[in-house]
Order: sequence, then structure tokens, then C-alpha cells
Amino acid sequence: MTDPDGGTAPVSTRVMNLATLLTQSARRDPDGVALVMGETRWTWAAFEARTDALAAALQQRFGLQKGDRVMCQSQNCLEMMQAMFAVWRAGGVWVPANFRQTPEEVIYLTQSSGARFLLCNAAFPDHAAACAAACPDLAVTLSFGASDFAPSVQAVTDQFMGRRPQVAAVDRDDPCWFFFTSGTTGRPKASVLTHGQMAFVVTNHLADLMPGLTPDDASLVVAPLSHGAGVHQLTQVARGVKTVLLPGERFDVATVWALVAQWRVSTMFTVPTILKLLVEHPSTAGADLRSLRYVIYAGAPMYRVDQQAALRVLGPVLVQYFGLGECTGNITVLPARLHQAEDGPHVRIGTCGHPRTGIEIQIQDDQGRDLPPGQTGEICVIGPAVFAGYYRNPEANAKAFRNGWFRTGDLGHLDEAGFLYITGRQSDMYISGGSNVYPREIEEKILTHPAISEVAVLGMPDPLWGEVGWAVCVPRAPVTEADLVAHLEGRLSRYKMPRRFVLWEALPKSAYGKITKKMIREELEARGLIESPPCPHA
Repeated sequence: MTDPDGGTAPVSTRVMNLATLLTQSARRDPDGVALVMGETRWTWAAFEARTDALAAALQQRFGLQKGDRVMCQSQNCLEMMQAMFAVWRAGGVWVPANFRQTPEEVIYLTQSSGARFLLCNAAFPDHAAACAAACPDLAVTLSFGASDFAPSVQAVTDQFMGRRPQVAAVDRDDPCWFFFTSGTTGRPKASVLTHGQMAFVVTNHLADLMPGLTPDDASLVVAPLSHGAGVHQLTQVARGVKTVLLPGERFDVATVWALVAQWRVSTMFTVPTILKLLVEHPSTAGADLRSLRYVIYAGAPMYRVDQQAALRVLGPVLVQYFGLGECTGNITVLPARLHQAEDGPHVRIGTCGHPRTGIEIQIQDDQGRDLPPGQTGEICVIGPAVFAGYYRNPEANAKAFRNGWFRTGDLGHLDEAGFLYITGRQSDMYISGGSNVYPREIEEKILTHPAISEVAVLGMPDPLWGEVGWAVCVPRAPVTEADLVAHLEGRLSRYKMPRRFVLWEALPKSAYGKITKKMIREELEARGLIESPPCPHA
């Protein structure tokens, strides 16, 4: 865009406030069902009115100013969806915590984000008390549900029904969401997501992941709204798709399938470990899956054997995307038409897809040079989905960006057609006898053994080789270390062969259902299998 004087400076960077997506859907279909949880139903008109009321209360009663950060500690609930849009409408920044975190962890998130407001579910009085005591900048606390520690969002909403807020005017680069990283290699960092960036992400999700959504569709939420599932639901609101929340905190596969049948659910967002549970559960065999159109999985690579099982059970509905919180998942897509249950000469086994619309990927070496197809390096990206940087963390920003490219910290390669193959995290790679070893390749091979359900391979210190691999496995049937060694003979080079196999009943997982190497190392240490401190590759 050129300015009136013929220059190149933009005349305006004003963009739509994200909360306007809700207003638009409410105008188009005011009486349609917007939100469902248990026996409770909100129409689009009710959702809009309640959001307006809360936004007005935040501005007029509690003094929320544009740019104020609002911390949210809650499991999924209807009021959490209401609050997210109300905060944006009032001009605030949404700062959701993983609800399974401890009070001390939420204190850190509150302090590091500079939050002035806390929205805390009534189920977490200890979190509210801890934050109130440790965070002097915290000016306002509200609760989801009746509590002894704060006025409830429901009561405040009722008091302000019918009042209109001043919808905050926002620019493209105004923050709307602090998306905390998972903190697998240290304390979580707040990725700053902006109104303009998120508008692109919503558009891209609808184009690349879920094309053709209409108000006849329904979306089932099976993951915490604080992270990827929240972004996914924002896209549903944009198209007037009804959102169905599980009736309680407990994840129950039979309940999932009952809701799919009742509401004719067409879209779901999940992670590979949860998708694996859905596929393997006994209730799945008798479930009515005919309404499913898009079962979207992300957050971690899905092993080929699990992918094949899901395709055979659910049908051709899988959609994979790869990304990080810093790009809100917006790096690659593997659409349903490119998922194949059977191996063949035209099947790209192991790919996480091609670049999303508007995204460019480079595989770079340690000096930032572009590597040719087939060579492994760091996955780097540019595009409108890339975040604005980490909040008040110049050191992390300096490490995360190089020549304008965002460095994901993931390793992989591109093929000649531009499809991406992830080798693993830089922090997961280990060096054995001078050779780089990428655990994902070994994990894929181990999972082809019929007795193994889950596996994680880690590099451990070794006086002779520098590092060697340990394979922590979850068997579904009796199996021995000798069985696994024999299975891998001829499938792996000798230097890649794990030197030790550990059999556990389950692998530790994060609150989002991800298998993290950091947690596995901590468990190995807790069981006395390795010495403290852990290997620096944690």
C-alpha cells in the first residue's frame, strides 16, 4: 500500500477485533445452537449477549484498559469461551494457563505476563489464593462458578446484561493472546500472538484444514481450550459451527462417541496419543462415525502404524498439521486425500505434509544456509502466522529468529516436491560414536513390533560411545529385550541400535497428552535408573 504522498508507509494497520467473529455469527444465526456442555445450551444470540455483558463489566466496573493481560486458570467450560471473546472485545490480552499446573507454576505465568486480571475456576481456590498473595500487580479476580474467593463471572454477567462495551480498536500487531510454550526444556515462554496474525491463522485453518464448514457442522472439544483446541474453536465460531464440550473433566471414549452420534459431530482436534486411545477403545467398534469429516491431529508426529490403524477404523478423515505455538500450528498440512492406509510406491510415508498457504519453509544448516532437498537441518519458517516474539525475552528472541526466519528447533528435510519430513527435536538428537542419531527413526522401527504400544528413545551418556540410545517401551503383550533386539536386526544400523530396553506400563505425558522426553528422563531418575542431573539433551 502507498500513502497519499506516494510513499510506501502503510496508511493504516487497523484490523478487525477477533471478537467480531462472534458478532457476525450471532447476526447470521441468532437462534442456532452455539455452545453445548452437558444439558446446557447457548444460542449464538445468548453467547453474544453474555460476551457483551462481561466485556462491559470488565471495562466499566473493573477498569480493564487496552493491553491489560488477563490470566485464566480453568478447565474447559462455557464461561471460558465467553471470557476469551469478552477479553478481546474489551481490548485485553488472553493469557490461558494449563489448568493442570500447580499454584506455583500459575504464579510464575501471572508474574511473567504482568497480568492485572485473574479468571479462576471455582475448582481452584488454592491457585487463586496463591496468585493473590504473590502477585501484587493482580488487581481483579473473578471466578467461573460460585466461590468464596471472588465474584463469579455468571453473577457479573447477569448484572451487566443489556449493556454494551466499547469494542476496542486494534491494529494488526496488537497482542491478543499470550500462548505459553510447553516448557519442555525450561520455564514456559509467552509467545505473543496478535489480532492480525490470528485472523490469518483462522482463515488458513478454514482453507487448509477444514474447508467447507457451515452451521450444519458440529465440533467436539476433547483437549484443553487453553492451547491448540482454543485456536481450533475460534475457527468454528468464524463459520457458525456449534461447539460441543465434554460434560466433565474426565476423558471417556464412550462419551466421546455418544456425543459424536448425538450432535452429528463433523470435526475434532486432538493429539496422536488421544487419537490412538480413541481408535483402540472397545466402544469404538460399535460407534456411529458417519458424521465425521475432519479428525485433525497435531502436537506431535504420529507413528505410521498408529496412522494406519486410525485410517482403517475411522476412514479417510484424518488431517495432520505441523506447527508450534509460536506459529499456532500453521506450518504444514497433510490433508485427508493424502493419507493412505496402505503403503505403496506413490505414498509419502512419514511426511507431515506440504507448506500451509502463505507459509515458506527452509531447511537450514547451523549458519542459516538453505539446504537442498534430502538433507537434514533445522526447520525454519516465514509467513503471516509467525508470532511477534516472546514477551519481554530478548535473549529468547535472538535465538529464535535469524535473518527474519523463525527457527523451530525441529530437525527435518524436504523432498523434491516440498513435502516435509520431521526427524525430531534438536534437543532429542544424540551423537553416538561421532554419528548423529535421530530417535524418531528408531521409534518407528520399534513400533512395528506387534507387542509394543508406545515407545520413546533417548540418548544417554556412555563412557565409550559418548551417548547411546535407551528405548523406553510400553508393551501390549509379553515381550523381552531379546525379542526387540532380534526384531531390529537388519532394520537399523548398528550404531542406531538401542543399548538398553526399559519396559513400563505407561509413559508419562503432559497435560495435553504429549509424550515428552523431559518427563521420561525425570521418571528414569525417580526410579533410580539414571543419575541426577539428567543428560543435557533433556
